Amino acid sequence: MLAIEIREPGGPEMLVPAERPTPTPAAGEVVIKVAAAGVNRPDVLQRRGRYPPPPGASDIPGLEVAGRIEAIGEGVGGWALGDAVCALVAGGGYAEYCAAPAPQCLPAPRGLDLVAAAAIPETFFTVWTNVFERGRLRARESILIHGGSSGIGTTAIQLARAFEARVFATAGSPEKCTVCERIGAERCVNYRETDFVAAVREATGGVGVNVVLDIIGGEYVQKNLDVLAMDGRLVQIGVQGGARADVNLATIMQRRLTVTGSTLRARPVADKAAIASAVREHVWPLLEARTVAPIIHATFPLRDAADAHRLMESSAHIGKIVLVA
Repeated sequence: MLAIEIREPGGPEMLVPAERPTPTPAAGEVVIKVAAAGVNRPDVLQRRGRYPPPPGASDIPGLEVAGRIEAIGEGVGGWALGDAVCALVAGGGYAEYCAAPAPQCLPAPRGLDLVAAAAIPETFFTVWTNVFERGRLRARESILIHGGSSGIGTTAIQLARAFEARVFATAGSPEKCTVCERIGAERCVNYRETDFVAAVREATGGVGVNVVLDIIGGEYVQKNLDVLAMDGRLVQIGVQGGARADVNLATIMQRRLTVTGSTLRARPVADKAAIASAVREHVWPLLEARTVAPIIHATFPLRDAADAHRLMESSAHIGKIVLVA
């Protein structure tokens, strides 16, 4: 099969087409004939040598795919050859075939094509477990979402709004802010021009927000604490601005704040299966009703994965980038 290898750590040019053996399913797995694969920031980090795959995972990048089941491993029930599915995987997505744990597969949402379905698992699983499980966001609460125009951001805005939360976001251009507001943010702050802490506190009458979803870290951490309301929750899911921060612990104590966070890739199959089950129950009806939808900025042929990564690193995109096999 055709697959995209990382020749060695480095720039996008290190993503090269190669021939690889077609995978066979282990017990508990299915093999998917890939129609499309999502591109995500962790793929870029892996290509740079900063996010190695967990033990036992494929060295081929790619954390989400959609396609049809080509082969079924021992002990797998509930799926049939030819079923249209999307799946969260720990690696191997940038290829014509991909092995996936069966519990991490979900039926492609009715009415969505497989390209759209490929843009769902990584961001929707991440947002569900972090915003609604760890962050405990509830109806009539408020949330600030950093990177609102990213794949994670556009997903989080839509889901938070669908569950009747008050949504604020940050983004880096007027165009990106306009999109964030169009899909559900009450206010999107252009962080290049405006202090988001002041803007959000003003918009909430000085109260602050109940939840912050942050992909930046670094100097944003104290600002995030400053913008939280009493009993607020900071959920850290990325460190694009740095993994270390100086914080005033008194802020956490005085406002009874919770600081949490998670990564998804290295979690065991049982954990991801539980997230998949919750997403299917709570989110799939919204996708099938078109209440929420993945926003796809661009698609690229699988062979052009390097160009997809160049776009990702430019941060010029809004929403998701997808490879088409």
